[in-house]
Formats: sequence, C-alpha cells, structure tokens
Amino acid sequence: MHPFRRAVEAGDTAAIAGLLADDAVFTSPVVFRPYHGKAITAAIVRAAARVFEDIRYVREIVGADGRDHALLFQATVNGREVHGCDFLHMDEDGLIDELTVMVRPLSGATALAEAMGAQFEQIEREVLSS
Repeated sequence: MHPFRRAVEAGDTAAIAGLLADDAVFTSPVVFRPYHGKAITAAIVRAAARVFEDIRYVREIVGADGRDHALLFQATVNGREVHGCDFLHMDEDGLIDELTVMVRPLSGATALAEAMGAQFEQIEREVLSS
C-alpha cells in the first residue's frame, strides 16, 4: 500500500504533507491552472480531507519504474457519489512532486467544486500561516 493512501485512509494530513516535495504541483479536477508548492498542495489536501466523506481506495496501479502511481477511490461529497483517481509522481527522493486528481461523474465533480470553493478562504489562511 502506498504511504499516501495509508495516510489518506488514516486521515493523517500531517503525514501527507511529509510526503510532498517542496516543489510539488497539484492539478485539480475542477480548476484549470495547477497550484505550485508544498504549502498550497498540503492545504488543498487538508481541505479535501474535510470535504470527502468516507473515502476508500479500491485499486492501486504502479508504473514500471515505481515512480508513477494511480490510486482509484470512491467517496461521497455533499451526498453525491464520486469516483476518482489520485495520480502521483515521485521525485528522485521518493517524495510526491506531482499530484493530479480526477473525478467523475459530472454531478460529483460539481459537488466537489462547490464544496472546495467553500474551503478556499481557509486554504489561503493556512498557506499564509505556513
């Protein structure tokens, strides 16, 4: 089991932050531009932990070189079922330097966009205080 999956399933956002490279890039399923840096990526992941209900991973796929991982999950957001995938890329030090999240169906993605939008003031406060 990938350490990111273990930390997400345990709700251990501090452990997740410890897995991120300083130059981590987060690509959102609902916002076009990526977010750059460990602080914003960690804050977004903490917000996602508040938004996703009953997240459970159902499959892991690992690339041939061991640096790429696809973690398929199911969760609920504001009563909407969401199926998604966390795509991770590991740098030379074994830290996550790219985290891309994709979700479906559209109703779930819309619920996620609304729920995460409501989190952005807190995300910005967390980034400024880090």
